[in-house]
Amino acid sequence: MAYGSGALPLPPERAPDVEDDFAGPPRPGLWVDHYLPHWTTPDRSAARYENTPEGLRLRIEADQPDWREEDAPLRVSNLQTGTFSGARGSTRGTHRHREDGLTVRTPTPTRLLWAPTAGRVDITVSATRDAGCMVAAWLVGTEHESAEHAGEICLFEIDAGSIGTTTRARCGLKAHGDPRLVTDMAEVEVPLDASQPHTWTAVWGDGETTIGCEGVTVRRLQQAPDYPLFLMLDLFEIGRPGGSYPKTATFHHLRGWADRGPSR
Repeated sequence: MAYGSGALPLPPERAPDVEDDFAGPPRPGLWVDHYLPHWTTPDRSAARYENTPEGLRLRIEADQPDWREEDAPLRVSNLQTGTFSGARGSTRGTHRHREDGLTVRTPTPTRLLWAPTAGRVDITVSATRDAGCMVAAWLVGTEHESAEHAGEICLFEIDAGSIGTTTRARCGLKAHGDPRLVTDMAEVEVPLDASQPHTWTAVWGDGETTIGCEGVTVRRLQQAPDYPLFLMLDLFEIGRPGGSYPKTATFHHLRGWADRGPSR
């Protein structure tokens, strides 16, 4: 898909509702440093990371276990802005990624650290060039009010092998368990080396989602989730372990605004 269909809307004039320059460890009032911990066990869901002058560097390390044995090979370090699950053994929980035999192993409390129903988010990232890895940012339905609140806004999924002087990325919407949404994902090519700092944006609400890169619109979709969404920042190693470790990606800056409605 060709790059660019006009400038993104300007951000709100008011200060962001959430902002993070990742100068220190993940803030406990904003981040959970586990990937969907309810579907697995803490030793498998825990993120590996380090603080650097440039931001928070997510790591995949040589001794890191697969996130779930059933989904292996798959290792991940992730930050997310909340948690929700049902009781142990139930099928209720955020982001039901598969339909066969998925049950809660580690019950988690309902924590809505940042879960807007509409708004805007800007994320500055340096993607990984490490073989077999992918960096991603998603807004996913919390599902704490309804199992049908399961849609996802995919700001970007960038495979290491897709990065060069230009970069291919996937972005769009995934319906998952929401019958009101239609999955609409596409690959876009952006004219930059995504291993260098650059900014992705999602603006959503009133039945429309706009996704952009470096201030330019790359996707505009005539649908949007209208329920609370958690933000997830991810580094995955998808294939079998190999090469040198650690494998890393760096998140530099986050700004987010929740839409306050007509009175804002």
